[in-house]
Amino acid sequence: MPTVLRLGPYRFFFFAGDRGEPRHVHVERDEQVAKFWLDPVRPGRSGGFRPAEVRRLAKIVDAHAADLRRSWDDYFGQ
Repeated sequence: MPTVLRLGPYRFFFFAGDRGEPRHVHVERDEQVAKFWLDPVRPGRSGGFRPAEVRRLAKIVDAHAADLRRSWDDYFGQ
């Protein structure tokens, strides 16, 4: 599970087994894990995050989307 970004209490990462899915990133804080699709940026699973925090995370993912897409492509060899 490579970590591709750390920002405050959040860790942004990929699961190695996600190769067959469209580009996305997982975000973890404490016991919560959310999933955000990258093309276009939108929430997938909220994993226990409150709606306001999901919206805040979506803005963060959107701000870093180009780097996250590049990291996905580098990691999964696309």
